[in-house]
Amino acid sequence: MNKLNQIGEFGKELMTSTNIDETLAIIATEAKRLANADRCSIFIVDEEDDVLWSILSDGIGRIVVALNAGIVGDTYTTQEAQIVNKPYEEERFLQNIDKKSGYITKNMITVPIFNSRQEVMGIIQLLNKADGDFTEFDKETFTFFANYVSGSLELLLMQE
Repeated sequence: MNKLNQIGEFGKELMTSTNIDETLAIIATEAKRLANADRCSIFIVDEEDDVLWSILSDGIGRIVVALNAGIVGDTYTTQEAQIVNKPYEEERFLQNIDKKSGYITKNMITVPIFNSRQEVMGIIQLLNKADGDFTEFDKETFTFFANYVSGSLELLLMQE
């Protein structure tokens, strides 16, 4: 199947999803496939409680971090994608999550998902790209991807 057909199939699947858990799983599966990454978490912004939470975090349960904590928090604060190819050398990296799960993060990219008011409503985080480090091309690709999924995600979050 060529790339355009894959994107079309993904779009159809996204349109038929009617709940947030299923939608997040569809988005994460496609993001991992596109990036050739090991894991994907999608963090949702909860401004009322000042946290980012992720229902879907491959391999571990729910993750909750402060809006300004870690690399995902920095992505929320700066509203810019982040490429971190040596996370253990970064002060912002939340090593305790790896320690708790036994997972070793080798590289990551985090990309904000904006709502229709251009506010960050979520963050896509991809971990451990199989074929090397994350690149500027990945940043462009996943910025486009985040824009592509934002409408479906925003509608479902409004219904929750």
